[in-house]
Amino acid sequence: MLLKNDAMRKLIVLLTFLSFSCFAQERAICISIDDLPAVTYGISEHSQVITDGILNALQNHNVKAIGFVNEGKLYEGEALDSSKVELLDQWLKAGMDLGNHTYSHKNYHRVPFKEYTDDILKGERIIKSLATKYDTEIRYFRHPYLRSGLTAGSTDSLKTFLKESGYQESLVTIDNDDYLFAQKYAWAYRSGDTKLMKQIGDTYLTYMEEKLLYFEEISIELFGRNIKQTLLIHANFLNAQYLDALLKTYKEHGYTFISQDEAASDPAYQSSVTKFGDWGISWIHKWGMSQGKEGDFFKKDPPTPDLVR
Repeated sequence: MLLKNDAMRKLIVLLTFLSFSCFAQERAICISIDDLPAVTYGISEHSQVITDGILNALQNHNVKAIGFVNEGKLYEGEALDSSKVELLDQWLKAGMDLGNHTYSHKNYHRVPFKEYTDDILKGERIIKSLATKYDTEIRYFRHPYLRSGLTAGSTDSLKTFLKESGYQESLVTIDNDDYLFAQKYAWAYRSGDTKLMKQIGDTYLTYMEEKLLYFEEISIELFGRNIKQTLLIHANFLNAQYLDALLKTYKEHGYTFISQDEAASDPAYQSSVTKFGDWGISWIHKWGMSQGKEGDFFKKDPPTPDLVR
């Protein structure tokens, strides 16, 4: 009987180890894309090109991404531009989710609470109507500039408002400077400098791979496992041309692509933030600072190359 129980204990230990090992090796990421319908950097004809390129890449890899919308971009002056609304319709038709990114991309740390929350509500009018057409809902909110509160009080006030308004915060774990690459890429495009465009694109892929591995490493340091990551990138011409290659790179590192709901279900996203400041940074960094991390925890964060600075 003792032998049988001993064997059973060993089996339980083995199964527990195997279960933990599989969980620890899990690599999953939500692709979230800000500033819809598009960031054109003055090249207006790129709006459809950007939408097509990004959606094609997402569909090629069976990714259910979420795009966060600034509804102010849907207007020309006071008039609603139906062609821009159509771009959002294409996102939903492709099976993607949409979220609220405020009407005019205000910085929560720079405007009064009432002005900011009014801008959130103003930013849901069109997308909620579109979502109804596709029998879905607008349930996630993304903080512009990743500014979510200068103090504990302002952070809690916004959390309460969002919850009462039917929103869940979309927390970013993999932050990066893709917009700097995109600005320089658009400049190179306008200049007809195809050599520089390729150099920027290749450097971007390397940089984004390094970012992925860095945030994976420090998430393991914080939580003892790979958490479900949420990547932030923007709806621009650079990503329209390089997102397919980026997704291939993530696959090569063993990542599967998950929805916003699946990412938000990870218990890590319920971690407390107790350090506050005028930061627009990854929540992994916020959680790390709240756990007393400093110095070495941040020093491996890949810098943005001088090429695009």
